[in-house]
Amino acid sequence: QVQLVESGGGLVQAGGSLRLSCAASQRTLSSSPMSWFRQAPGKSREFVAAIYMSTGNSYYRDSVKGRFAISRDNDKNTVDLQMNSLKPEDTAVYYCAASRSPVSRLVVADQRLYNYWGQGTQVTVSS
Repeated sequence: QVQLVESGGGLVQAGGSLRLSCAASQRTLSSSPMSWFRQAPGKSREFVAAIYMSTGNSYYRDSVKGRFAISRDNDKNTVDLQMNSLKPEDTAVYYCAASRSPVSRLVVADQRLYNYWGQGTQVTVSS
């Protein structure tokens, strides 16, 4: 069982920056990405970004492209999400996720394919 712990959330003004970190208790499956999802109050959980630990290939939802950057450190089993130019609509609880099975890049945004989840970290962007 892989344990995931997120950190780095907080309150920031619109236009500001925040860096989230996800620490895994052990190395995850190389053919599966580590991903970030978020859930705003009253909304469904949605995909934010993903990175494959083996190749470094990354994927983002359209609304965060150019503003967010995901990175990984294979030696430390960590994944970071650098968030710049934050907007009020970015306000949500952010979750780190991983899978015990391979995940194709074609379905990397499907939350049903992930079975390891962190506890979440709150990000609040004020206007």
